[in-house]
This record gives sequence, C-alpha cells and structure tokens, in this order.
Amino acid sequence: MIKEGGVAKNLLSIVEGLYDQMSSGEIPNLILPTRSKNNIEYNEDSCVWVYGNSESTRSAKSVRGAYRLLKTVYTIDFLNYQLKGGKSSTLRELYYISEGWDLAKFGAQEESNKLIEDLEIMSDLQRENFHIRPEEDGASVIGPIKIREETRRGLKEIHCQDDVGEGGYQIPTDVDRIDLLEHDADFLIAIETGGMRDRLVENGFDEKYRAIIVHLKGQPARSTRRFLKRVDKEFKIPVVVFTDGDPWSYRIYASVAYGSIKSAHLSEYIATPNARFIGIQPSDIVNYDLPSDKLSDQDIGALKSELSDPRFNTDYWRKEINLQLDIKKKSEQQALAKYGLDFVTDEYLPTRLSEMGVL
Repeated sequence: MIKEGGVAKNLLSIVEGLYDQMSSGEIPNLILPTRSKNNIEYNEDSCVWVYGNSESTRSAKSVRGAYRLLKTVYTIDFLNYQLKGGKSSTLRELYYISEGWDLAKFGAQEESNKLIEDLEIMSDLQRENFHIRPEEDGASVIGPIKIREETRRGLKEIHCQDDVGEGGYQIPTDVDRIDLLEHDADFLIAIETGGMRDRLVENGFDEKYRAIIVHLKGQPARSTRRFLKRVDKEFKIPVVVFTDGDPWSYRIYASVAYGSIKSAHLSEYIATPNARFIGIQPSDIVNYDLPSDKLSDQDIGALKSELSDPRFNTDYWRKEINLQLDIKKKSEQQALAKYGLDFVTDEYLPTRLSEMGVL
C-alpha cells in the first residue's frame, strides 16, 4: 500500500508540471487519455479493456480550459491538506467544499467526480489513496468465506456464514484493508438485485451449493468489483454474474468482467476477466416463455450501441443481442418465479452452472 507521503508527492508533481510550463512561457496544459468506447483496447497480458493511445488536452488556451486547470489545482491543494491531517471525505463533500473556492467551484457533482477520475489517471493511484470515499457503500457477502478486518476495536476475524445475520458481511470501502483468509466454496455468484439475493439466501443456496453470494446492488461499487477481483485472484474459484435480461444489466456484467469505459484506467485493479455471465439471456426469455416487457426505444438504442462496443464483440453476445432485438422483449430475474419460488435455485441456476462446468 502506497504511503501518504508518496500520494501527496504524486499529486503535487501535477501542479509542479503546470508551474514549470508557465515558468518557461508555455500555456499550461494537461494531457489525458480520451475516455470513450472508441479508445479502449484489449490488453493481452491482463485480459481486460484499457485506454488506448488517443489523447485529449486540457489547456489554458480557452477560458473553459483555464477554469478546469484552476479547479484541478484547488482540488489537489485540498487533497494534500486532507492527507496531512489524516482526514477523509466523500465525493459529495468535495463538491460542497468547493463552494468556498470562488471561481474554482464546481458547477455540478458530476464535474468534481470526473476530476477525481482525472487525478487517478494522472497520478496512477486510486481515489481511496486520496482519502476520498464514494457515496455508495460496498455490497454484502454471505457464504463460506472467512475474512480479517481491522476495526475500531482491533483486528477481527469474520466467517461470512457463521458470524453474520441474514444481511451478510458488508464489504468496506477500501477492500485492500481486509485479508481474505480461507474459504470452503466451489464458486462465487454475484447477483444484481436484492430480491434475488434474498431468494438464494432464504433457499439456502450458499450452503447447498457451497457458494459465496455477493449482492451487487445494481451497478456495483468499485469496492464490490475489487472484492470480486481479489476472490478470483487469491482463491481461484469461478465467478459468475447473475443479472436481469436487459441491455443495462449486460453493462453491469461488462463492468465486472471487462471494466467500465469511464474507469478503464482501473481495469487491471478492479475487473475480473474470468467472470462469466449467468444472467437472464434473451434465449431464456424464448425457451422458458418468461414474463417480459417490451423493449423501449432507449433499450433498443442501448442494445445497438453494445453491438459496436468492443467488450461485447463475441459470437455469444452478438447472437443474444440480435435475438433480443428480434423478439423486442426483456425480462427480470424474478420472472423465473413463474415456475415457483424454488425454481431458480433448484432448476435454473443448477442447470446453467452445470452447462458452464461450474457444478
């Protein structure tokens, strides 16, 4: 883990670079990779999608660019102050703190969030190193895995079946501060919705199939994705992702397995390329005659966009996405309840897992 002095040094070097440019008579600028799906490429070594060579420049040549550089300097100054004081703040708090920065204040939280991502890229660090916490918390874990966490009362070992309630163990913001000690699991299943997570827990799926169940809570927080990455890397057990059958849920899977476009600089840190999709497939909607909803125009646009997304450039995804565009339907995980509350744990998942060679 990088020491706080090293974090501050990396951040301040960005400001020093701007100062040196101005001292030599240059118009100050910062160069960053272009963050779009057209600038992500597959890394053969890490098996994840990362930013390519396309770059964009933040320059003081324009008033807008000058303001962005000013906000960058103010933010680095605040982060340096925070590191020195041993304090932390949330992304939301950073946005409100900027209210006192006069011309450097942010117009919206999305702007300050993107600047933190820029600083991650430029410093080759994570926001957790800056002591910046996300608003969203990590999801929950239940299953045969033991972890060790440093709490306010000292080190504590927690078995995520024996020592937790039905809510499970809460994944902390900084997953690298916990130790994964041991497990007795055959695989990990990450689940999009809380209702389906509760169904598996109530039906004893974790005990019957020796499964670690992780609730993604929709689009998963980075801490959740980091947890999945560590389980895959350290325990070397299969990781499967169970989502609804719609384009937005496919993107949830993609963010877990391939990395997301806006955080491609962190793909090697939080993406799990071995993760496999076990969610509701368009072919399931047809084969199981699942209750469904009609695709909206937004859904159709998202599916067509995924056909040109390099992360979905496989025979499997092209076949399923084109089928969904043909049938014009989408279904939720809970649609499986058409065949009874136990169908998903007694029939659907065991069948899919067996077909994938996990069971």
